[in-house]
Amino acid sequence: MNNSKIWLSSPHMGGSEQKYVQQAFDTNWVAPLGPNVNGFEQDLENYLGNECYVGALSSGTAAIHLGLILLGILAGDEVICQSMTFSASANPILYLGATPVFVDSESETWNLCPIALEEAIVDRMAKGKKPKAIIAVHLYGMPFRVAEIKAVAAKYRIPILEDSAEALGSRYKGKQCGTFGDIGILSFNGNKIITTSGGGAIVTPSKELKDKAVFLATQARDNAPHYQHSEVGYNYRMSNICAGIGRGQMEVLDAHIALRRKMNDFYKELFKDIEGITVFDAPNTDYVSNHWLTAIVVDPEKTNGITAEQIRLVLEAGDVESRPLWKPMHLQPVFEAYPYYGKSIAQNLFEKGLCLPSGSNLTDEDRSRIEKLFLEFIKL
Repeated sequence: MNNSKIWLSSPHMGGSEQKYVQQAFDTNWVAPLGPNVNGFEQDLENYLGNECYVGALSSGTAAIHLGLILLGILAGDEVICQSMTFSASANPILYLGATPVFVDSESETWNLCPIALEEAIVDRMAKGKKPKAIIAVHLYGMPFRVAEIKAVAAKYRIPILEDSAEALGSRYKGKQCGTFGDIGILSFNGNKIITTSGGGAIVTPSKELKDKAVFLATQARDNAPHYQHSEVGYNYRMSNICAGIGRGQMEVLDAHIALRRKMNDFYKELFKDIEGITVFDAPNTDYVSNHWLTAIVVDPEKTNGITAEQIRLVLEAGDVESRPLWKPMHLQPVFEAYPYYGKSIAQNLFEKGLCLPSGSNLTDEDRSRIEKLFLEFIKL
């Protein structure tokens, strides 16, 4: 990587990852199973608490795919999905031949709007197609409105797949994100709060569901001396080497969350007196975000015409990475033909929002560079 560039969210090693990886080599556990896989799953289960069970997989996308299978999604079914998210939240719906139904965000957490969610459910039922699952996302580490979303889901008896890819370590009313849904998922991609290089996990409320997920993730091989398969399986298990990285990363997870939250505080201080730039933050103390990414919303009507895109270009010229917020799925060419419910909150956030460098490995020098670029530009 370019050492002079300030990245949006780069990997941050803690130092003990190599110990676990070396153990994998020393014992020849270079496979999609082994002590590190078991240990990483146990570490995550201990961290999440709440009597959950974790299966380590090759990606968060794989976890969503298997989660939908565990929830019984079949070709022709409809699945509600938060529109403002990364495409990996929605792609597995199409893998299964199901239909995504996209729903708008609300303005405080930027996540699934409970009102639009219920409107979508009622209308789909009126059209003769009750949704079979709801994919709700904790965007940028901010918990969604758990109580309201769960109430709507319970009212219509629709299970929730909780996409916590960005929210490991975030909490709602003291409870860890990833443990609220009928199925939860995590991601350990290179840019996440902790990383296994690539990787993810499925979180289930029972050992039986975890075992089923692991069975499907290992090519659905039946218990027989020969290779026998009664179901379609997938090659989705995490390798023992990647899991070793994860074990080391778990040792620094809380420290890395504290550093990400410190970056959020840095931006709040930087922009506190700048009219028209708002830093994304929790609506109240029920919500504790890991602040995986800190984002801002820029209102050109209050900034003398300065836009989020202009800020992005200024940062890019200074070798600082920033990115627009996720473009909502209902605006993506691949998904534009599918149903959408809500107003234009997600679209407005996309048009005015910007994600800023948020890594736990950013230095005081990095922060000074970012501050200087902003202040020099805004003074212009």
